[in-house]
Amino acid sequence: MKLADIKDNMQKSIESTQRAFNSIRTGRANASLLDRITVDYYGTETPLKSLANINTPDSTTIAIAPYDKKSMAQIEKAISLSDLGLTPNNDGQVIRLNIPQLTTERRKELAKQASKLAEEGKVALRNIRREAVESVRKQEKNHEIPEDEARDLQEQIQKVTDQYSSKVEELLQAKEKEILTI
Repeated sequence: MKLADIKDNMQKSIESTQRAFNSIRTGRANASLLDRITVDYYGTETPLKSLANINTPDSTTIAIAPYDKKSMAQIEKAISLSDLGLTPNNDGQVIRLNIPQLTTERRKELAKQASKLAEEGKVALRNIRREAVESVRKQEKNHEIPEDEARDLQEQIQKVTDQYSSKVEELLQAKEKEILTI
């Protein structure tokens, strides 16, 4: 396993963590809140963004305009059953989601949720590191690389892991600041 491949995998993990952070609401309307929502559309779980035009007309409202008006009931149901805690309002043409101001208690809960997502991101990074180190040890055991080169590679892998772990921490701090800012 090459160091470039390890960095690529870790970058993908960072991007996944960032997408997870984007789905946490912060008191401001953001279309990415709906990224995790899937709708049962004719028996198939379909991402909401594939079924509707989603925009934010103002800072407290998300407007969802389905391409197929017959799917409005399923979209409403999917939003209601999600963990967003938002109630959809349907006027027959557009589904509106009003984003209420967050209470201090709810902000703290969301910050804990962000911490949990960050920890999941770090676990993913550690798993990538573990696989890479095992690969290096296997190469060393099979006498494909010398012992000192294996040790150097393991140190480089650890440095890369530390570097990407600090990126997760930076993302977490930025998200917590965004959540806790009133």
